[in-house]
Amino acid sequence: MPEVANFTPGMAFSTANSLFGKYEVGRLLGCGAFAKVYYARDISTGQSVAIKVINKHKISHNAHLLLNVKREIDIMRRLQHPHIVKLYEVMATKTKIYFVMEFVKGGELFAKVAKGRLSETQSRKYFQQLIPAIGYCHSRGVYHRDLKPENLLIDENGDLKVSDFGLSALTGQIRADGLLHTLCGTPSYVAPEILTKRGYDGAKTDIWSCGIILFVMNAAFLPFNDSNLMMMYKKIYKGEYRCPKWMSPDLRGLLSRLLDTKPETRITVDEIKSDPWFRRGYKESDLDLQTVVKPEQDKSTALNAFDIISFSSGLNLSPLFDGTSSSPGQAERLVVAESPENVIERVEEIVKDINGRIIKRKDWSVDLIGQNGKDVIEIEVFRLTENLVVVEVQSSGGGTDFYDELWNNKIRSELLDRRDVPVAES
Repeated sequence: MPEVANFTPGMAFSTANSLFGKYEVGRLLGCGAFAKVYYARDISTGQSVAIKVINKHKISHNAHLLLNVKREIDIMRRLQHPHIVKLYEVMATKTKIYFVMEFVKGGELFAKVAKGRLSETQSRKYFQQLIPAIGYCHSRGVYHRDLKPENLLIDENGDLKVSDFGLSALTGQIRADGLLHTLCGTPSYVAPEILTKRGYDGAKTDIWSCGIILFVMNAAFLPFNDSNLMMMYKKIYKGEYRCPKWMSPDLRGLLSRLLDTKPETRITVDEIKSDPWFRRGYKESDLDLQTVVKPEQDKSTALNAFDIISFSSGLNLSPLFDGTSSSPGQAERLVVAESPENVIERVEEIVKDINGRIIKRKDWSVDLIGQNGKDVIEIEVFRLTENLVVVEVQSSGGGTDFYDELWNNKIRSELLDRRDVPVAES
């Protein structure tokens, strides 16, 4: 990945800095332990983007980090909100993973606060954008878990954007007790219940962090701070903080409910939206009114870029991490230049020719049943593009003879003869 340290937006690009022939890469915007972020431009549209580059070798031996990367992709694909940084696409090679994201020109909220406290009017505007974005995340089963001014960006219009979902959690991580248990976050912003190590509600801890952010915007210092980490944790646990004299009574009242040490009585997103200080000048958007999760798109419809990454042997993140590739066995995925209807029709013809049993589950999904009634080959077809499909095959029942005879020797070879189109690895 090229690094052009002196590049600035608007300058001409060099073809040597082209990524996959799609993006012209410019200067380094930021650098972390496992990733770098570059400014880039979409060659076809001229749109500015930010590209987060994750070095595979730095995370390949850490299962926790690998899981975080995959989860971050899953999370960001769910989120489409005006105050959340957009993820446009993900690309990968054997050594790197590339997140192509919205470029937010104005930098971090932290940089603004570092210059001095914001007015209540300015901090209210940002808070009125932050809370609906976090409520939107929660309604889609996403808990950020690392909210802080460094992870809130300001665009060229002065609007706030939530970023960095690397430590976020999904509802699937909630244990039987209804709580999350992974300890994470930035010490100054963690909720007291996280410190008890007995589990926590992800939505409630995000609200606490929002309270810290609101305090910092108006005070330009942290409510809980101490050079001794354990002393700071004691202050957090007890909720010991003092508001500066310039804070209005309404703001102090809201902060007391945000920084309530008891999660069961801590203010909720809906209650925040009804608070007098918050409501001043607030206009609720259509997205803010959405409180239920939209159902997942039917798998029989077209797949998006993130599904392609999961399904394609060339861009599947798992092989990139462990060095393996998809090969014929008891489960397989093929990319085929054919329509879904034609694939299913051809499978039915082959099975009919050998007097096999077939059960149609839905339009593009069938089960092939062995003579013993136990061996089953499940075949499902997903539309990739107008002319390409992914054929996903899985065997159950334990028998290999049925799978080899019907899938490997008959159906698979027939589909491959019909111009199998593998997705090449970069």
